[in-house]
Amino acid sequence: MLKTYDTVILGCGEAGVFAGYELIHRNPGMKVLIVDQGQDIYHRSCPIVAGKVKSCIDCKVCHTMCGFGGAGAFSDGKYNLTNEFGGTLYEYIGKQKAMELMRYVDEINVACGGAGTKLYSTADSGFKRLCLQNNLHLLDASVRHLGTDINYKVLENLYAQLKEHIDFHFLTPVKALTILDDGSYQAETDKGTFCGSKCIISVGRSGSKWMESVCQSLDIPTKSNRVDIGVRVELPAEVFAPITDELYESKIVYKTEKYQDKVRTFCMNPRGAVVNENTNGIVTVNGHSYEDPAMHTENTNFALLVSKHFTEPFRDSNGYGESIARLSNMLGGGVMVQRFGDLIRGQRSTPKRIEKGFMTPTLAATPGDLSLVMPKRILDGIIEMLYALDKIAPGTASDDTLLYGVEVKFYNMEVALDRNLETPHKGLFVIGDGSGVTHSLSHASASGVYVARYLAEHE
Repeated sequence: MLKTYDTVILGCGEAGVFAGYELIHRNPGMKVLIVDQGQDIYHRSCPIVAGKVKSCIDCKVCHTMCGFGGAGAFSDGKYNLTNEFGGTLYEYIGKQKAMELMRYVDEINVACGGAGTKLYSTADSGFKRLCLQNNLHLLDASVRHLGTDINYKVLENLYAQLKEHIDFHFLTPVKALTILDDGSYQAETDKGTFCGSKCIISVGRSGSKWMESVCQSLDIPTKSNRVDIGVRVELPAEVFAPITDELYESKIVYKTEKYQDKVRTFCMNPRGAVVNENTNGIVTVNGHSYEDPAMHTENTNFALLVSKHFTEPFRDSNGYGESIARLSNMLGGGVMVQRFGDLIRGQRSTPKRIEKGFMTPTLAATPGDLSLVMPKRILDGIIEMLYALDKIAPGTASDDTLLYGVEVKFYNMEVALDRNLETPHKGLFVIGDGSGVTHSLSHASASGVYVARYLAEHE
């Protein structure tokens, strides 16, 4: 069976969703197909999130990472409107255009169920001066926090709109992508072969290995990206309340004295919960938070990450991160947790020590010793950062502060793209985190809108 479309979108994470949204709004008569290896938004259900199991059972397709909305569907729904972090989209399309598109995405999210959620901003914040006084640097951003609950409703509303105009095929992994003699693109799946005059690849981070294979088969140049390795910190919400009440999400960067490495906070979840995440069969840690006060916890969590860039001849930055995560899985049977006091004293945490502490973990992780898992240079940087944060948020470096490991942020190889996010093959575009260009919900969504507008204008 062969079906032909004007545009075929492979993957329906945030980038693919907003590419589809913009295509049908700009050109309602366009025939658009979106395929994804995961489920639609109504049938995505992680057994861990649903409380059916305590640890990952390696589902054939990870509901947390794949399906309508991609990894963003079960995130805490933070859209950072900034060029300071979240990717390098602005290097391709310009800073002004990137901000314009991120604001446009924010307007759509608000209209589709996000009305009433708050837009936080670091502008004119006195907290920035406090950071500078303590050798910390607060990055500028506006942050829309939808929460995991509202974010999911927004995606449900978007899907309800899109399915009336777009053909969706879920549970449909693409086995091969080929270029036909007429310059169109053919996607081969178990449910048939689909052909598009134009093709947009939007496979996200979970499709990193598939993206690499496509680049190899189509001779698309790539270059190695970085990998972020660290831990997720959990502490009483009151410790960071002066910061999170004003800014909600604060991206703070610290340069270590020992190695001059940069350590940064990431994905801050006030009164949230620590959760498992499965990437290509490897269990790592992440965090969620909710807009609904009834879902709030007594704790705040955030990641501390160290970025590692590698030079030739080594190119497999993701493989390096995976090896560390696999070691944690081997020793802890999944995610490992350790009290900060135990780490400093060189002793492993035990269930008894965790229980006697003043912190109640929000994730059932295995008590252990992170120094047996994390590279010394990275762990030293994280310890330095915790002491630095303790100066602006006293209590951060408490003995009972919990560190979950490991948290790894994998980035796709950077794909060779022009200013239209088009590959060397005319009509083949790569958007979102699968391109290696974007690293956030807002940047990924904006990249989808950008390519959709280009296609609508040049149809």
